[in-house]
Amino acid sequence: MQIWKRNLWVCWFGMFMTGVGMSQIAPVLPLFIKQLGVENASWISQLSGVAFGVTYIISAIFSPIWGRAADKYGRKPMLLRASLGMAIVIGCMGFAPNVYWLIGLRLLQGVITGYGTACTTLIATQTSKEHSGWALGTLSTANIAGSLLGPLIGGLIEEHFGMQNIFYITGGFMFIAFLTTLFFVKETFVRTEKKVPSFKEVWAQVPQPSLTITLFITYFVMSIATYSVQPVLTVFVDQIAHDLGHVALISGAIFSASGLATIIAAPRLGKLSDKIGAHQIMLFTLLVAGILFIPQAFVHNPWELMALRFLLGLAAGGLNPSVNVLLKKITPSNLTGRVFGLNMSAAYLGVFGGSVLGGQIAGHLGVRYVFVVTGALLLMNAIWVYFKVYGKLQREKLLE
Repeated sequence: MQIWKRNLWVCWFGMFMTGVGMSQIAPVLPLFIKQLGVENASWISQLSGVAFGVTYIISAIFSPIWGRAADKYGRKPMLLRASLGMAIVIGCMGFAPNVYWLIGLRLLQGVITGYGTACTTLIATQTSKEHSGWALGTLSTANIAGSLLGPLIGGLIEEHFGMQNIFYITGGFMFIAFLTTLFFVKETFVRTEKKVPSFKEVWAQVPQPSLTITLFITYFVMSIATYSVQPVLTVFVDQIAHDLGHVALISGAIFSASGLATIIAAPRLGKLSDKIGAHQIMLFTLLVAGILFIPQAFVHNPWELMALRFLLGLAAGGLNPSVNVLLKKITPSNLTGRVFGLNMSAAYLGVFGGSVLGGQIAGHLGVRYVFVVTGALLLMNAIWVYFKVYGKLQREKLLE
């Protein structure tokens, strides 16, 4: 097997477990905080929001830092640092004596993140142009699937093995990711002793700054769309379930449907982007995703919602790899880590922003409006992408 293909599958497993590790606490967080001694329901809700969100906010700050380190010291050291660090920190959460230790460990988890950035940079720099769409498309399914399936996995572990074992088992999987990275990832990296340029100097070397910013914002909007529904989905399912029961299980299945569809679609759409251009795939999938969000507001039972979420997952499978492929094509190889780090920061900010946005819209307007507003946001982003990305690349033939 070629080195880049072996690295791809090792990174896929590591990124999947990273996504699970970041999100698996979501369904049990209020219960765990209560178990740690917090009794007031309002205080539990507030602390749950802080504990969940702090990881993503801190990750957004540190992703560019680790991206810069990857460009300077190599991508494999960053993979080893992040996977081992997350294995230790997530495992330690099971020993947290109180909620403040838990929040501190979630904060530390955000600091040591960077596995996804290093993986994306490694695969992007090792893969030839004709295979980059398929490779990055395949890789993108890992983090998406881990993030979407994480809450379901966390709930299943809690039900069968107990709450604290969520952290021990996830930490164990991250340690396996560390070992597979250590023994199977190969990288030829020559470290230079040149002075590390400042952010201003790095940005001055970016050939297409306006296009790059547009791609960052698109990644941000995509993350908002993915996570805007997460805090309100269970509430919505409860409203339309008509006393079916098993609301948590049905909600998890609906999330899983979207994740499964993304896993199916992303490699295929990534391969198609190698043939017809990533900018065309990005515009088309943005439009389809925006359109598919709106009818979700008008469903009458969970099965209709599940079907629409599955179709949405098929469309979403083309968004992440398209952005990554375009970033690779317009970014010099010596800046790849830092640019992908900034892009990952946009994603983490989108996760936090989407969760807050969904909750606020549901609280003020109603749950159904979350789908309408999110769909409108994606459609507006598609119009912007048409003028700033699609039209520009079509006219100037930048990707030839």
